[in-house]
Amino acid sequence: MKNFVFMVIAFCAMIAMTANAQSQKGTGKILIAYFTMPESSGVDAVSGASRVVVDGKVIGNVEFVANCIQRATGGDMFAIRTIQTYPGEHQPLLETARNELKANARPQLAARIPDLRNYDTIFLGYPIWWYDLPMPLYSFLDEYNFAGKTIIPFTVHGGVRFSGTIEKIIALEPQAAVSKEGLAVSRNNVIRSELDVITWLRGLGMIH
Repeated sequence: MKNFVFMVIAFCAMIAMTANAQSQKGTGKILIAYFTMPESSGVDAVSGASRVVVDGKVIGNVEFVANCIQRATGGDMFAIRTIQTYPGEHQPLLETARNELKANARPQLAARIPDLRNYDTIFLGYPIWWYDLPMPLYSFLDEYNFAGKTIIPFTVHGGVRFSGTIEKIIALEPQAAVSKEGLAVSRNNVIRSELDVITWLRGLGMIH
């Protein structure tokens, strides 16, 4: 009789463990990958080109939004950086970006994600350059296999919102689930955007 009771208890425990494992399935870690290019001179950071000042430190607009997402979700951060250095001044940066776009360039990346298998959800952040993804984003999307992953875009823009870039990500990553419910933040509102970020994340079911 004791053996039978023990077997029943063990069986119930096994069912509970299985149910718990199933409830946890698919809730893998979050990665917040972003490309940002804070201009070092030539524009007023307060009036909001590509940078903001936080606690006396100049950071890129996209990095600011990425930090908001990280605080709310606890995800890991990954800065998409290139071997080449981009100009810090506004006009030379525009020219460089336009030349890269015309050449369909793929700038070499300076760092790799240690193990993409650790992540199910990738928040992907970028500015809009010439109504398109910055070319380092194409390098990044070429670099990894995002099959089976969920990609959630976010951008900081000067008035064009996503400018068709979500559709480009969908075309580049047909085996990923690319959300069309991305977050587009005006560059003039970045410093005040954290509440909007939290509201957006709640709408996605990423936080409660």
